[in-house]
Amino acid sequence: QVQLVESGGGLVQAGGSLRLSCAAPLSISGINVSGWYRQAPGKQRELVATITSGGSTNYADSVKGRFTISRDNAKNTVYLQMNNLKPEDTAVYYCNQRTVGGGYWGQGTQVTVSS
Repeated sequence: QVQLVESGGGLVQAGGSLRLSCAAPLSISGINVSGWYRQAPGKQRELVATITSGGSTNYADSVKGRFTISRDNAKNTVYLQMNNLKPEDTAVYYCNQRTVGGGYWGQGTQVTVSS
């Protein structure tokens, strides 16, 4: 079973920054959309940001202007730069990478923002 490898989560004070990364095996080709999702305790998983292989991006309104998604197609890696973090950003963050054949999820990484 293919699993993506996430890193970069942690504990940070409000106003701080973190950078998440998510790598898919190089054996997977044709990744057309990569994205980050998050799930806070007691809430449903929600979309944070997506990016296509061509570089088109989409963000949740709550993170616009603070988060930036990017990807390195040669490394099958997607990143999420999170600036000006707020306590309400606290959640487990999951990456997802999709091909025409299906999608793959990361194991999740905890981001905790203290006030």
